[in-house]
Amino acid sequence: MQRKTFNDLGLIEPILKALQEEGYSEPTPIQAQAIPHLIQGRDLLGCAQTGTGKTAAFAIPILQELHVRSNGAHQGAKRPIKVLILTPTRELAIQIGESFAAYGRHLRQKHTVIFGGVGQKPQTDALQRGADIVVATPGRLLDLMGQGYVHLNDLDIFVLDEADRMLDMGFIHDVKKVIAKLPPKRQTLFFSATMPPEIARLAHSILTDPVKVEVAPVSSTADTIDQRMYFVDRTDKNKLLLHLLEGPAIREALIFTRTKHGANKVAKVLTQAGFAAEAIHGNKSQTARQNALKNFKEGRLRALVATDIAARGIDIDGLTHVINFDLPNVPETYVHRIGRTGRAGASGKAISFCDHEEKAYLRDIVKLIRRDIPVEEGHPYVMVGGPKKAEPEPREPRQPRGPGRGQRPPHEGRRNEHRPQGPRREERKPAPARTQEARHDRQPRREERPRQEGRRRGDGRPAQQDQRGPKPQHNGQGGGHPQQRQRHERPERRQDERPRPSGRPDYDKLTRELFAEEDRRDKDDRTPKEEKKGGLLRWFKR
Repeated sequence: MQRKTFNDLGLIEPILKALQEEGYSEPTPIQAQAIPHLIQGRDLLGCAQTGTGKTAAFAIPILQELHVRSNGAHQGAKRPIKVLILTPTRELAIQIGESFAAYGRHLRQKHTVIFGGVGQKPQTDALQRGADIVVATPGRLLDLMGQGYVHLNDLDIFVLDEADRMLDMGFIHDVKKVIAKLPPKRQTLFFSATMPPEIARLAHSILTDPVKVEVAPVSSTADTIDQRMYFVDRTDKNKLLLHLLEGPAIREALIFTRTKHGANKVAKVLTQAGFAAEAIHGNKSQTARQNALKNFKEGRLRALVATDIAARGIDIDGLTHVINFDLPNVPETYVHRIGRTGRAGASGKAISFCDHEEKAYLRDIVKLIRRDIPVEEGHPYVMVGGPKKAEPEPREPRQPRGPGRGQRPPHEGRRNEHRPQGPRREERKPAPARTQEARHDRQPRREERPRQEGRRRGDGRPAQQDQRGPKPQHNGQGGGHPQQRQRHERPERRQDERPRPSGRPDYDKLTRELFAEEDRRDKDDRTPKEEKKGGLLRWFKR
């Protein structure tokens, strides 16, 4: 059977010229079946594995239809949005934008790409200048629609690329919000690598009399990809990865991990071993992700470590090796990962690591692709017996902790050069326990305090109510702080008052105070009037 060429599909001359410049001579099966139906304006549901040319299958007929319909229109006026392409990831949106630029280089149609993670000013400026084709991610598209920058009243074609991935990532509600804003009369295209039953039901509810194009069995892998399985313990995965990269067989490799933390950890291990490597995942900024992807495409990086979110948007010409450092827990993801190599009929190799905990994932993958993956046993880290214990990782010494909250850091300079440093907290001796004898020393002091106010002293004179007098007003001139003055103005001990031993209370003083109290009460009972008349003179008579 003679294979079709792009000339047999009825394409216009500017597009054929661009395809020839790109090196495309014959269409892939998905392109040969989808392009004729799309040129006729039919809704389409396309199912083909990753790397079969789905982007060109809808980009080429869209460019031709816009060229035929425009026919010199919108010259000098703002172009309304005629085509909207919705994608799940930023990388895939950029890839589709590059495809439209390549296939439509000899046409006058304008396109723009909008996605989150970057500033919206360049994107809104492009929308205000006018664009026929908009490639967008759901989040940023809804944001700009709410701000009034995007209007879809004149839309003619709507494309939902990677529909299954879009729904699996939780964008189903955003997709429904976008579809609610679309005009009812439109052409709708659904392209997906896998087609689970629930995705097919949703697609048929949105499509109108669609044509189904299914090139390969659902969730099958390309025959041009050589798949290998390495059984290795989890603790030896890093060693096996370094062992494989040491040889010249792997010129560049795209490495997939299950988590973002795992991607950063693998990239760090490779960098410490001397291999140029970077990681891309959802926590990285869009600028960092684009720079890493650019460096990998230009050959500056030996390895690029990515998560599953970035798997759909990476299109690298001539990629030879894909390494699954962690097997995915979703079997369809395995198809998307290894589909980054062996694209457009080229050959590639997919290497997967499997430990004890991932054997269940391997069974699901084999059941899905309906073929056994050859096992590679000639490596130095073959998994034997049960799982090994993780080896303790060498940690760098912890840096000294900075000043706490509310504390002032130590000043540098002369103030701290000669300051004497006391003993550390650990070196200070603990305070001795309080003995029973020391407790008796403090007991009389508690009893003396109330007796010194308003009662007679041992020499017969009563204590004054307030020896300090009125509290002086502090005017800031001399004298220092009031608490400092009180500290220096303590009453001195009288010479006739002997210091009592520290071991027992002063019984003589207590006896004098007791009899002085009784004499005063007797005196008050006998001569109550004399005290009123005499006043303070009675103290001098005595």
